[in-house]
Amino acid sequence: MLEREEVVSRTREIVAPWKGRKGGLIPILQGAQNAFGYLPAEALQTISEELTVPLAEIYGVVTFYAQFHLKPRGRHIIRVCRGTACHVRGSLKLLQTVKESLKVEENGTTEDLRYTLEPVACIGACGLAPVIMVDSDTHGRLVPEKLKEILDHYE
Repeated sequence: MLEREEVVSRTREIVAPWKGRKGGLIPILQGAQNAFGYLPAEALQTISEELTVPLAEIYGVVTFYAQFHLKPRGRHIIRVCRGTACHVRGSLKLLQTVKESLKVEENGTTEDLRYTLEPVACIGACGLAPVIMVDSDTHGRLVPEKLKEILDHYE
């Protein structure tokens, strides 16, 4: 886990080029998330202080945009498509299999921070249904029995 002083120092470096300029909040938040993998409370507090923007306003932005995360995430993001085509072709069973094999809940992260599981409304690969994505890799026409082989590739 990062030390508070390290988070504050690194966040100040990220904010510095934007001080006194408008329109920097989202790029600053993106930079902080890239640096830490998520947005720790200490980083948000430092951004608030450095930009003199109320913390509530920053949380409003962070919770509005799906790209921002307030909790640590896994090194690999598993997205299971729950769209109509995938649902009809068995994506719920894929989701259940991933949850059971990794011992992780939906929108949760494994204890070892290896995987984060995110059911999503649609991946946009309906012709390959059912589909999962691991990071930027798309895996289609899946059956639960193939999941272990796919996930072992990301160990």
